[in-house]
This record gives sequence, structure tokens and C-alpha cells, in this order.
Amino acid sequence: MKNFSGKALFLDRADINTDEIIPAKYLTENTRQALKHYLFEDISIDGFDYKKDTKGKSVIITRENFGCGSSREHAPWALEANGINLVIAPSFARIFKRNMFNCGMMAIELSPEIINRIFSVFSNRETKIETCFDKGSFILKSGDIKESVKFEISEFDRALVAAGGWLEYADSRY
Repeated sequence: MKNFSGKALFLDRADINTDEIIPAKYLTENTRQALKHYLFEDISIDGFDYKKDTKGKSVIITRENFGCGSSREHAPWALEANGINLVIAPSFARIFKRNMFNCGMMAIELSPEIINRIFSVFSNRETKIETCFDKGSFILKSGDIKESVKFEISEFDRALVAAGGWLEYADSRY
């Protein structure tokens, strides 16, 4: 199972599409690792520097409809190549979310109210997230501030994550 804990990257914008996650011009790359250097190269968020701000981050917390646009696996692959296996948002594009779980990664939906609270308390601070997969919870920590947040995923998605993705899941069962 992949690592779902680490430092948080806050992307305070809705509708981040797959072309912003990994620009289409890099879709001819033939390894996941080759995508690493281009993650968020074309994203437009005031003050965001994709080369500097993603370094050392393992979890993304963002707004609604993350992963909209083209239905390509390259977007989760680019995240994974950068050590990001968990994205937390109020909602995801359906195919992006499925691609995340199929890759053994997690796309976790929390209510807009919880996401708003997380942004207001933690987004301007260095924040670490500890994922308690078996308990279905996150622990957010920044300095003396600590908050626990529950999450839910389906049993099938839980099995995909535990197996490491769809291929590993299918190999173990068929």
C-alpha cells in the first residue's frame, strides 16, 4: 500500500483540470517518472510556483471538481511520480477519481464546510497530514494545532488501495 501521509499542498481553486495537472504536450512520455518535472506546469493560481511549491508535498487539499477535463491516467501518474498519493476535495471529476483508485491512490471527498474549515485553519501554515487508513480518518497537524477528520470510501475502493491498484487487485483475484 502506498503512503498517504505527509506535508500538505493547498491549491485554493476549483475546477483544476487534467491539462493543468499534466499538460497534454507531455502525454507522449512513456514512463510515469518522465512526467515528474511537469506537474502543474500550466496551472494558474496567484503566487503558485509549481517547481518550488510542490517540492516535499505528499497530499493535496483543494476545491471542487478536481481533475475535470480529459479522461487520462497521466494526471494521477504525474501526481504519483511526485510522491502525491492522496487528494482531498469536496468533489472530483468522475473519471479522474476512478483513475486515482485504479492506481492505488486516494481521492477523498469531504464536505465543502470541512474543506473550508481546513483551509481557514491550516492553509497558511506548514501542515502535515497523517492518514489512519483502517480508522478512516486524517489527523492534520500544524504547530500546536491538531484536528482529526473522518472520511469514507467504498469497500471496493478500499480493496483497490490496499492491493496497490486495479492490476494488483485483479491479479490477486482472477
